[in-house]
Amino acid sequence: MLSSKNKAYLKSYAHSHDILKFNIGKDLIDHNVIKTLSNGLEKYELIKVAFLRSSVENEDLNELILDLSINLNAEVIQKIGKTIILYRENKKSPYHITF
Repeated sequence: MLSSKNKAYLKSYAHSHDILKFNIGKDLIDHNVIKTLSNGLEKYELIKVAFLRSSVENEDLNELILDLSINLNAEVIQKIGKTIILYRENKKSPYHITF
C-alpha cells in the first residue's frame, strides 16, 4: 500500500515523463491484454491505460478498473476521465522508480 506522498510523487512522475500508454477498445480485457499490461508493468512499473469510448459503452468503467487492477496486482494511482495510471513495484527493473 502506497502512502499519499508516494502516490503524489508517482502522479507527478507520470505527467512529467513519457510513460508507456495502452489503449483498451471494444474487445475489453482478455488474457492477451492482461499479459501485455503485466509485461509493461514488469519492465516500467508505471503505465497509463486509456479506455476508448467503444470499451465503456455498455460496461461500468469502475468495475473494469477494479478487475484490471486485481488481475494485474497493481495499484491505481490516478483516474482522469477514462484514463488511469497503474503502478506495480519491481525492484529488479532497470527503470525502477525510487521515492
